[in-house]
Amino acid sequence: MRGRMKLYEINLFGVLVAPIAVLMVLSWSILIGLRRLAVHVEVLQQVWHPALFALAIYVIVLSSLVLASSP
Repeated sequence: MRGRMKLYEINLFGVLVAPIAVLMVLSWSILIGLRRLAVHVEVLQQVWHPALFALAIYVIVLSSLVLASSP
């Protein structure tokens, strides 16, 4: 069946970690870069609530990584 994601753990220095935790850390690091870019381009001054904007971008990046990592 197409679209099924296998459940597996990632061995990280002897500790089994869920794959979503790794994707969350990766998306957080991407978000830091995107926030720095948004501050440089002055996008955050144009939005109503910068924290909600950052949360929305985090959810978009995380969901994109989850969809890209599924077989």
